[in-house]
Amino acid sequence: MTKFNGKFSEDVVKEVRKDFERRRQERKPLELQWRLNMNFYSGNQYAEITPVGDVEQYGKQYYWQEREVYNHIASIIETRLSKLNRLKCAISVRPFSNDDSDVQTAKLSTQIIKALCEENDLPRLLNEASSWSEVTGSCFFKTVWAGEKGRVIGQSKKGAVREGDVDISVVPPYEIFPDNIGTSNLDDCMSIIHAKAYHVDEIKDIWGVEVNGEDVNVFSLDGAQVGAGLGFDGAPNVLDGVAHDMCVVIEKYSRPTADKPNGELSIVAGDKLLYHGDLPYINAVNGGRSYPFTKIICLEKLGCFYGTSIIERLIPLQRAYNAVKNRKHEFINRLSMGVLSIEDGSVDTDNLEEEGLSPGKVLIYRQGSTPPKLLESGRVPVDFQYEEERILSEFTTISGVSELSKYSNVLNQMSGKAIGMLVEQDDTRLSIATTSLRMGIKRICEQMLRLYRQFCQTKRMKRFSGDNGEVELAYFTASDLQSDDLVFDNENELTDTLENKRNMVIELVRMGIFNDENGAISNRNKLKILEILGFGNWESSRDIDESHRKKAMKENLDFGKEDVKVAEYDDHGLHIDEHLKRLLEEKDERLIALIDEHIRQHRMMKTIDMANAPDDGGQNENSIIPTN
Repeated sequence: MTKFNGKFSEDVVKEVRKDFERRRQERKPLELQWRLNMNFYSGNQYAEITPVGDVEQYGKQYYWQEREVYNHIASIIETRLSKLNRLKCAISVRPFSNDDSDVQTAKLSTQIIKALCEENDLPRLLNEASSWSEVTGSCFFKTVWAGEKGRVIGQSKKGAVREGDVDISVVPPYEIFPDNIGTSNLDDCMSIIHAKAYHVDEIKDIWGVEVNGEDVNVFSLDGAQVGAGLGFDGAPNVLDGVAHDMCVVIEKYSRPTADKPNGELSIVAGDKLLYHGDLPYINAVNGGRSYPFTKIICLEKLGCFYGTSIIERLIPLQRAYNAVKNRKHEFINRLSMGVLSIEDGSVDTDNLEEEGLSPGKVLIYRQGSTPPKLLESGRVPVDFQYEEERILSEFTTISGVSELSKYSNVLNQMSGKAIGMLVEQDDTRLSIATTSLRMGIKRICEQMLRLYRQFCQTKRMKRFSGDNGEVELAYFTASDLQSDDLVFDNENELTDTLENKRNMVIELVRMGIFNDENGAISNRNKLKILEILGFGNWESSRDIDESHRKKAMKENLDFGKEDVKVAEYDDHGLHIDEHLKRLLEEKDERLIALIDEHIRQHRMMKTIDMANAPDDGGQNENSIIPTN
């Protein structure tokens, strides 16, 4: 670790801390709203933003007031999260051209992306980030190169030396500070500050520097007093979060400019400068350097760097609903318990207040006085019921989550088509969040490939999971990962479900779309149909077909390098299809002649096999859909 001393270090620390404090004060109103959202989501719905700039709970006006919470916000957010969790967003790398070398390179890059997503447990990170995004309005991913990850390649005095690997982490919006809060896009910011509270021991392990610890508010990242965040009634509170023996590490990323073509990164902890230099990662297009962050949002907020949460729109409704329900229950309490009218001095009021009018109670009152009586309370006004139903309907209107999604509540008269339209409408309201999440996944995968191109300069081994479940090993270097043109393998899962795909494929098969000129479905098309249906290569016969196809693809690479012979056990139909694909892409006349001769031998042997095949009684072995 480079040591920084003297006036230069002091000036950098002073400038970074001053800039961080300015950004923190500018963003404070947004932080208060995020904390209020978190309180309402967790059930602490008697919190409010005070005029002094804090989130506090307010108490009862009267001791007898009902203060129950009927949390509809939590069920709405959980429903939205369950829909977002259906997104898989499989990513593939698109090759530069149709040449076999480019195609194989793209396949290798795709396998690396899938392996890295599994190693970093990306689905879990997506769920965590979606939770932050739905509650606060936005969340961030940080994609970096971690030297402590990967296989062990040696030993040093400090311990094992590893080859390093990509590390992805979720960054809550509390930790990200843009230079201009009115800038919408991440890449348009001139600089980004990532401030995070670390334990002092962790700072020493990572940067080798000792700093003084203090109590830190993990939400506002400033000094906090012990005991802050206490509330009333024992409700679950998210008013403050205080951590002890911590220090805020400030990472200031400045994007490349004409004066600094590689950008700049300064890391400050307390009054010490931990790092100052170029941006460490070549993770932008065309070999440029950029921020290692990816932003996702719940809803767009015009003229603001951060997104907005649906909870902000639901808070007034939730307060009104709690008030209506509690006033309604107070009225019912009056009906059940009653309100006594007594003459002054006629009864023992202390005993009456303590025990009430229990069944069988003997009530003694002063002779000559008016006996105690219950006041007429009437009935619960019907306006309570009307207001409660109106607020519930507004929950659906504002959140876009209907009773069908929340409670699986379907009217008996509804047809299947009507139910499908309701589900589609619910999913449409999530289009902004799902689009942001899909684009975020794409950017993360792009950064992963670019980091591998930067740091994998020597031979590296990666283990993949094959189509049939077998383990495959591949050796590669940065030169084998040239393309980072990524595309999605599937459409949005919320609009294009697996069930819809299966029904569509089965209809196409019945129509004969996949049949060849002989009216049969080729083995190659069988494999593709099974994969689309979601079954993969689950039959042993399909395993054999896949092995034949891989053998044919290997032969395509061996043409011109060695003598490729036709074997009697080859599946000639599959081999002919794969070789024809290579033949149509080939430009070398010598190789065209070799492949053409090889295909001719396959066709001859296929003709011989068909002539020697026994009569199957007219049954079509290639039928994949049973016919009546």
